[in-house]
Amino acid sequence: MPIPKQRHTKGRRNRRRSHHALKKLNLIPCAKCGEKIMPHQVCFNCGTYAGREMVDVLAKLTKKEKKMKERELAAAEASKEKEKPMSMDELSKTT
Repeated sequence: MPIPKQRHTKGRRNRRRSHHALKKLNLIPCAKCGEKIMPHQVCFNCGTYAGREMVDVLAKLTKKEKKMKERELAAAEASKEKEKPMSMDELSKTT
């Protein structure tokens, strides 16, 4: 079995390993449910992409899971409506 003639230096070893580092994922919130997703990917939580439903997530769930998911989606939509900024007309009505 062949043996290396000379030892590789620490610098050479480190330069070889410089590309082995993991890169940070760029996650963005889903427009519909707020779950963190990768850009240009379908949301695994609600099945939407670019504002349109691509995958029917509820069809793949059991009856119990489907009920829980529907409640979760309804709560997410309700909280999203609460966070919406008020318009000038709404502000004038509240005072």
